[in-house]
Amino acid sequence: MAIIITDDCINCGACEPECPNNAIYEGADDWRYSDGTTLKGRVVLPSGLEVDADEPQQAISDDIYFIVADKCTECIGFHDEPQCAAVCPVDCCVPDDAYKETEEELLAKKRFIHDEEA
Repeated sequence: MAIIITDDCINCGACEPECPNNAIYEGADDWRYSDGTTLKGRVVLPSGLEVDADEPQQAISDDIYFIVADKCTECIGFHDEPQCAAVCPVDCCVPDDAYKETEEELLAKKRFIHDEEA
């Protein structure tokens, strides 16, 4: 499952540089699937959604930092725990029940967004 940032966020920004997938953005910032990944041009995401990885996407939140679920791997394959949660001073980085994924699915997502072979 992906991680979500709750409304308890104090906008400290500690989480953003810790994300190995560039899945965390400051509130109101546009984002791209290509940010911090090897994705370029038209791609079909593991979820089946076809997107232009280089096209700006609308911010998920205007007020607080947010995590793009399609880019979040819970740091699987990089670290033993989600780094955003590890550094958050107010414990607002929590599992997102709307995006339940197995460890295998998270590893496959990591390989996909960083163009790694299985």
